[in-house]
Amino acid sequence: MINKQKLWFLTLFSLILVLSVYYITMPSELLTTSKSTTTEEEKSTTSVSVTETDVLTALQVEADEERAALAAEYNEILTNKDTSTEEKNNAYNGLKEIDEIKAKEEELEKKLKKELKLDSFIKIDSSNISVTIKKKDHDYSLANSVMRLIQEEYQNKMYVSVKFQN
Repeated sequence: MINKQKLWFLTLFSLILVLSVYYITMPSELLTTSKSTTTEEEKSTTSVSVTETDVLTALQVEADEERAALAAEYNEILTNKDTSTEEKNNAYNGLKEIDEIKAKEEELEKKLKKELKLDSFIKIDSSNISVTIKKKDHDYSLANSVMRLIQEEYQNKMYVSVKFQN
């Protein structure tokens, strides 16, 4: 027999699942392409172009999807009655780490925007930090400045890689 608590849980879980699927499927289509027509002569031909901000946004969406999947796994462990206390603690620490990494990435992106006036995407993976910068010119001194600026935030030596995206 299904009691009220189980019914509410199933209802809310179904709603969250539907919204998650919608979120995952829709943004990738909307953010990667933009349709534009240039003049009235070219009304019959529509060109599809990917702009620089779209590339950074696509990278951000991809990273968010990875984190959402990992967070869902951790949440499943936390809500499962059969898991041990140690596993639940590890899952909770994993969720906490995901939030800390996301906050640090956003902080570094804001710092690059403020100090160097650069649009960027940053992904942190343990001691590796990959930086994708929206800029046409590949400038070694700029890459060096970005590396030093990011390294200032850490006490331990971090491996920082900088990639320029057109």
